Amino acid sequence: MRPITPALSYPPELLLLAQGIRVAFFDIDGVLTDGGLYFSEHGETLKRFNTLDGHGLKLLMQAGITPAVITGRDSKPLRLRLQALGVMQVRFGTEDKRPAAEAILTELGLDWSQAAAIGDDWPDLPVMQRCAFAGAPANAHAQAKALAHHVTTARGGEGAAREFCDLLLVAGGHYADLLGHATGTSSP
Repeated sequence: MRPITPALSYPPELLLLAQGIRVAFFDIDGVLTDGGLYFSEHGETLKRFNTLDGHGLKLLMQAGITPAVITGRDSKPLRLRLQALGVMQVRFGTEDKRPAAEAILTELGLDWSQAAAIGDDWPDLPVMQRCAFAGAPANAHAQAKALAHHVTTARGGEGAAREFCDLLLVAGGHYADLLGHATGTSSP
């Protein structure tokens, strides 16, 4: 059996900024989806989610980092997807995201210095601005990219959230252990 070693590396200064993260805030439209809105003939909103992103959220939970979703929209498909992933910290229909993030931090007994966020547009900026670490997808609005410490190579809904999760896992020292566990090559 060939050994599997971590394939990801990041600049040390980026990893230092992302250390100590205990909660990660995610936007939905443009981050966990491609930002497009699909409507059925009955007016139902449909969304496409990427399984890479979903697995990234699960890995965060395994590492003790709480994924939290704050979104301006609400729909049954969205609720079903987040429930299937086990994401418990969710605020739906929230246009003003900063107070929602503050409420989650209070509930978890954390502060902004332990928080990260990934967003793609102006409604996400107040949360991104306060977090210790901020990311933006490759196709984010210019203002979100300018505020981000890291801009992913992937677009929203196409693995951007997974890249963000992986970076947090590497910075927190969890990536190699999780990889070893997943491949059955972890040391006892």
